[in-house]
Amino acid sequence: MKFLGTLLCLAIVLISCQKKPQEIVSMDAEISAFKRADSLNFPPPKGLLFIGSSSIKLWNDLEVVFKDYGAINRGFGGSTLLDAKHYAKDIIFPYHPRQIVIYSGENDLLSDTVTAIMLLGRFKVLFETIRREMPEVAIAYISIKPCPGRKHYIPLIRECNALLKSYILSQEKAVFIDVFTPLTRRGQLRPELYREDAVHLNDKGYEIWVKAIAPYLVKKQ
Repeated sequence: MKFLGTLLCLAIVLISCQKKPQEIVSMDAEISAFKRADSLNFPPPKGLLFIGSSSIKLWNDLEVVFKDYGAINRGFGGSTLLDAKHYAKDIIFPYHPRQIVIYSGENDLLSDTVTAIMLLGRFKVLFETIRREMPEVAIAYISIKPCPGRKHYIPLIRECNALLKSYILSQEKAVFIDVFTPLTRRGQLRPELYREDAVHLNDKGYEIWVKAIAPYLVKKQ
Protein backbone atom coordinates (compact mmCIF):
# COMPACT_ATOMS: atom_id res chain seq x y z
CA MET A 1 0.00 0.00 0.00
CA LYS A 2 2.85 2.38 0.83
CA PHE A 3 4.37 1.65 -2.58
CA LEU A 4 1.08 2.44 -4.32
CA GLY A 5 0.77 5.64 -2.31
CA THR A 6 4.26 6.69 -3.36
CA LEU A 7 3.45 6.00 -7.00
CA LEU A 8 0.27 8.07 -6.72
CA CYS A 9 2.19 11.02 -5.25
CA LEU A 10 4.79 10.80 -8.00
CA ALA A 11 2.05 10.70 -10.63
CA ILE A 12 0.44 13.84 -9.19
CA VAL A 13 3.77 15.67 -9.22
CA LEU A 14 4.53 14.64 -12.79
CA ILE A 15 1.08 15.64 -14.04
CA SER A 16 1.32 18.99 -12.28
CA CYS A 17 4.61 19.74 -14.01
CA GLN A 18 3.57 18.97 -17.56
CA LYS A 19 4.33 21.94 -19.81
CA LYS A 20 1.04 22.73 -21.51
CA PRO A 21 1.06 25.49 -24.16
CA GLN A 22 -1.62 27.49 -22.35
CA GLU A 23 0.33 27.34 -19.07
CA ILE A 24 3.86 28.06 -20.26
CA VAL A 25 3.76 31.57 -21.67
CA SER A 26 6.79 32.57 -23.71
CA MET A 27 8.57 35.32 -21.83
CA ASP A 28 11.70 35.31 -23.91
CA ALA A 29 11.55 39.09 -24.41
CA GLU A 30 11.83 39.77 -20.69
CA ILE A 31 14.57 37.18 -20.27
CA SER A 32 16.46 38.73 -23.19
CA ALA A 33 16.18 42.13 -21.51
CA PHE A 34 17.81 40.71 -18.38
CA LYS A 35 20.64 39.30 -20.48
CA ARG A 36 21.20 42.64 -22.21
CA ALA A 37 21.35 44.41 -18.86
CA ASP A 38 23.78 41.79 -17.55
CA SER A 39 26.03 42.25 -20.59
CA LEU A 40 26.44 45.91 -19.63
CA ASN A 41 26.73 45.51 -15.87
CA PHE A 42 26.71 41.98 -14.48
CA PRO A 43 25.72 41.80 -10.80
CA PRO A 44 28.46 40.72 -8.37
CA PRO A 45 28.27 37.08 -7.19
CA LYS A 46 26.89 36.10 -3.79
CA GLY A 47 24.05 38.59 -4.07
CA LEU A 48 20.46 38.34 -2.87
CA LEU A 49 18.40 37.13 -5.83
CA PHE A 50 14.66 37.80 -5.99
CA ILE A 51 12.71 35.80 -8.57
CA GLY A 52 9.01 35.39 -9.26
CA SER A 53 6.00 36.98 -10.85
CA SER A 54 4.63 40.52 -11.12
CA SER A 55 4.76 41.12 -7.38
CA ILE A 56 8.56 40.98 -7.69
CA LYS A 57 8.77 42.63 -11.11
CA LEU A 58 6.65 45.61 -10.04
CA TRP A 59 8.60 46.12 -6.82
CA ASN A 60 10.35 49.12 -8.34
CA ASP A 61 12.60 50.03 -5.42
CA LEU A 62 13.44 46.48 -4.35
CA GLU A 63 17.12 46.81 -5.26
CA VAL A 64 17.29 50.13 -3.41
CA VAL A 65 15.50 48.91 -0.28
CA PHE A 66 17.80 45.89 -0.03
CA LYS A 67 20.89 47.60 -1.45
CA ASP A 68 23.05 46.57 1.50
CA TYR A 69 22.22 42.94 0.70
CA GLY A 70 23.24 43.21 -2.96
CA ALA A 71 19.67 42.60 -4.14
CA ILE A 72 18.97 41.56 -7.74
CA ASN A 73 15.41 41.76 -9.12
CA ARG A 74 14.65 39.09 -11.71
CA GLY A 75 10.87 39.00 -11.48
CA PHE A 76 8.98 38.65 -14.74
CA GLY A 77 5.30 39.41 -15.21
CA GLY A 78 2.63 36.75 -15.15
CA SER A 79 5.11 33.98 -14.48
CA THR A 80 4.34 30.71 -12.71
CA LEU A 81 6.40 28.12 -10.88
CA LEU A 82 6.64 26.26 -14.18
CA ASP A 83 8.13 29.36 -15.80
CA ALA A 84 10.60 29.84 -12.95
CA LYS A 85 11.84 26.29 -13.42
CA HIS A 86 11.88 26.64 -17.21
CA TYR A 87 14.06 29.77 -17.08
CA ALA A 88 16.24 28.75 -14.11
CA LYS A 89 19.33 28.53 -16.30
CA ASP A 90 18.76 32.16 -17.31
CA ILE A 91 17.49 33.92 -14.17
CA ILE A 92 18.99 31.89 -11.32
CA PHE A 93 22.14 29.91 -12.00
CA PRO A 94 24.28 32.62 -13.69
CA TYR A 95 24.22 34.84 -10.59
CA HIS A 96 25.61 32.40 -8.00
CA PRO A 97 23.58 34.06 -5.22
CA ARG A 98 24.04 33.38 -1.52
CA GLN A 99 20.24 33.40 -1.11
CA ILE A 100 17.26 33.11 -3.46
CA VAL A 101 13.96 34.72 -2.48
CA ILE A 102 10.99 33.30 -4.39
CA TYR A 103 7.52 34.72 -4.88
CA SER A 104 5.74 32.42 -7.30
CA GLY A 105 2.62 30.25 -7.28
CA GLU A 106 -0.15 32.83 -7.28
CA ASN A 107 -0.52 32.79 -11.06
CA ASP A 108 -0.49 28.99 -11.13
CA LEU A 109 -3.81 29.06 -9.26
CA LEU A 110 -5.51 31.00 -12.05
CA SER A 111 -5.81 27.68 -13.87
CA ASP A 112 -8.96 25.94 -12.65
CA THR A 113 -7.17 22.58 -12.84
CA VAL A 114 -4.39 23.38 -10.35
CA THR A 115 -4.92 22.00 -6.85
CA ALA A 116 -2.86 22.63 -3.72
CA ILE A 117 -1.15 19.25 -4.12
CA MET A 118 -0.28 20.06 -7.72
CA LEU A 119 1.11 23.46 -6.74
CA LEU A 120 3.27 21.82 -4.08
CA GLY A 121 4.52 19.41 -6.73
CA ARG A 122 5.50 22.30 -8.97
CA PHE A 123 7.35 24.01 -6.14
CA LYS A 124 9.20 20.80 -5.24
CA VAL A 125 10.44 20.49 -8.83
CA LEU A 126 11.75 24.08 -8.77
CA PHE A 127 13.29 23.63 -5.31
CA GLU A 128 15.02 20.38 -6.27
CA THR A 129 16.22 21.88 -9.56
CA ILE A 130 17.91 24.69 -7.62
CA ARG A 131 19.30 22.31 -5.00
CA ARG A 132 20.91 20.05 -7.60
CA GLU A 133 22.75 22.97 -9.17
CA MET A 134 23.37 25.00 -6.00
CA PRO A 135 23.27 22.68 -2.96
CA GLU A 136 24.54 25.31 -0.51
CA VAL A 137 22.34 28.27 -1.47
CA ALA A 138 19.80 29.52 1.07
CA ILE A 139 16.21 29.62 -0.20
CA ALA A 140 13.38 31.79 1.12
CA TYR A 141 9.82 31.39 -0.10
CA ILE A 142 7.34 34.25 0.27
CA SER A 143 3.84 32.90 0.94
CA ILE A 144 1.11 33.42 -1.62
CA LYS A 145 -0.59 36.70 -0.80
CA PRO A 146 -4.34 37.32 -0.55
CA CYS A 147 -5.79 40.12 -2.66
CA PRO A 148 -9.24 41.78 -2.92
CA GLY A 149 -9.44 41.10 -6.65
CA ARG A 150 -9.13 37.34 -6.14
CA LYS A 151 -11.13 36.73 -2.97
CA HIS A 152 -12.54 33.44 -4.23
CA TYR A 153 -9.02 31.97 -4.26
CA ILE A 154 -8.38 32.61 -0.56
CA PRO A 155 -9.39 29.12 0.72
CA LEU A 156 -7.11 27.55 -1.89
CA ILE A 157 -4.31 29.99 -1.07
CA ARG A 158 -4.55 29.04 2.61
CA GLU A 159 -4.34 25.36 1.71
CA CYS A 160 -1.36 25.95 -0.58
CA ASN A 161 0.50 28.02 1.99
CA ALA A 162 0.01 25.35 4.65
CA LEU A 163 1.43 22.62 2.38
CA LEU A 164 4.30 24.80 1.20
CA LYS A 165 5.22 25.83 4.74
CA SER A 166 5.26 22.23 5.96
CA TYR A 167 7.52 21.14 3.09
CA ILE A 168 9.89 24.11 3.26
CA LEU A 169 10.39 23.84 7.01
CA SER A 170 11.43 20.21 6.50
CA GLN A 171 14.30 21.30 4.25
CA GLU A 172 17.74 22.56 5.18
CA LYS A 173 18.71 26.19 4.50
CA ALA A 174 15.11 27.03 3.61
CA VAL A 175 12.62 29.42 5.22
CA PHE A 176 8.94 30.20 4.70
CA ILE A 177 7.97 33.89 4.96
CA ASP A 178 4.35 34.61 5.88
CA VAL A 179 3.04 37.74 4.14
CA PHE A 180 -0.58 36.56 4.16
CA THR A 181 -1.14 37.45 7.82
CA PRO A 182 0.26 41.01 7.83
CA LEU A 183 -1.72 41.83 4.67
CA THR A 184 -4.91 41.22 6.64
CA ARG A 185 -6.38 42.75 9.81
CA ARG A 186 -8.51 40.60 12.10
CA GLY A 187 -8.95 38.18 9.23
CA GLN A 188 -10.13 40.83 6.77
CA LEU A 189 -8.39 42.02 3.62
CA ARG A 190 -6.92 45.51 3.52
CA PRO A 191 -7.79 47.10 0.13
CA GLU A 192 -5.69 50.17 0.94
CA LEU A 193 -2.54 48.07 0.44
CA TYR A 194 -3.28 47.32 -3.22
CA ARG A 195 -3.24 49.13 -6.54
CA GLU A 196 -6.41 49.99 -8.42
CA ASP A 197 -6.46 46.52 -9.97
CA ALA A 198 -6.97 45.09 -6.44
CA VAL A 199 -4.35 42.44 -7.20
CA HIS A 200 -0.91 44.04 -7.08
CA LEU A 201 0.57 45.78 -4.06
CA ASN A 202 1.05 49.52 -3.77
CA ASP A 203 3.84 51.25 -1.84
CA LYS A 204 2.10 50.66 1.51
CA GLY A 205 1.76 46.98 0.70
CA TYR A 206 5.44 46.70 -0.15
CA GLU A 207 6.36 48.43 3.12
CA ILE A 208 4.64 45.55 4.91
CA TRP A 209 6.53 43.05 2.77
CA VAL A 210 9.85 44.66 3.70
CA LYS A 211 9.09 44.25 7.41
CA ALA A 212 8.01 40.64 6.91
CA ILE A 213 10.92 39.63 4.68
CA ALA A 214 13.92 41.44 6.18
CA PRO A 215 14.34 39.20 9.27
CA TYR A 216 14.83 36.14 7.05
CA LEU A 217 17.48 37.54 4.72
CA VAL A 218 21.06 36.29 4.80
CA LYS A 219 23.43 39.23 5.21
CA LYS A 220 26.69 39.67 3.34
CA GLN A 221 29.68 38.03 4.97
